[in-house]
Amino acid sequence: MKLESAPTRGRTLDHAAFVYDTLEPVLLLGKQAEYDRHLLSLLTLTDSDRVLDLGCGTGVLTRMIGDRLDTAGGGESVGIDAAAKMIAVARKKRASDNCRFEVMAAENLAFEDATFDAVVSSLFFHHVQMDLKEKALAEAFRVLKPGGRLVIADMHVPTTWMGALVSHVSRWFFMQPQIGENIRGVLPDVIAGAGFLRPDIVATYFGYIALFNTRKPEA
Repeated sequence: MKLESAPTRGRTLDHAAFVYDTLEPVLLLGKQAEYDRHLLSLLTLTDSDRVLDLGCGTGVLTRMIGDRLDTAGGGESVGIDAAAKMIAVARKKRASDNCRFEVMAAENLAFEDATFDAVVSSLFFHHVQMDLKEKALAEAFRVLKPGGRLVIADMHVPTTWMGALVSHVSRWFFMQPQIGENIRGVLPDVIAGAGFLRPDIVATYFGYIALFNTRKPEA
């Protein structure tokens, strides 16, 4: 059965699905493995965790997470993306017993409250406008268990001249005002506004990508 992309006003990357695995390592300047390992370390996974990957693309990070979980103990990695072609590639290349992929918009998650122990997102939020950033984070908060972890890597206020150049050129070249929102520094306030503890920025990459680490309060 042919998959259909999920309705969303955010930008999807169906057109890039079949070249994404080639392009992403280039865009991350050969540091994809280091970058992904850092995200994984912040999740502090246990075998039985259930983890949601927002805007999973072709599922590289989702599968890395799944490989660290134990299906027998309830562990599962779930990747969602609104782009059906991305999910088709992810299912073909990376689905496993403890790693599955669903077509779904981040602002409208089809999961029960308090389903997941952690939510992760890599380079997703600069593709969606402010109200969808807010809705997606509110949904992430809803589906996380109390005390659950949220780790986001995304474009933020540039910290180097090269980072500023890449950020501003990308914003105008791709005609994405959503990038402009990110590089103005909106994410920490939006994350906290959704109910999370104010995030720590634990690292930056390439002068414009920040790693945010926070939790849903216990009570």
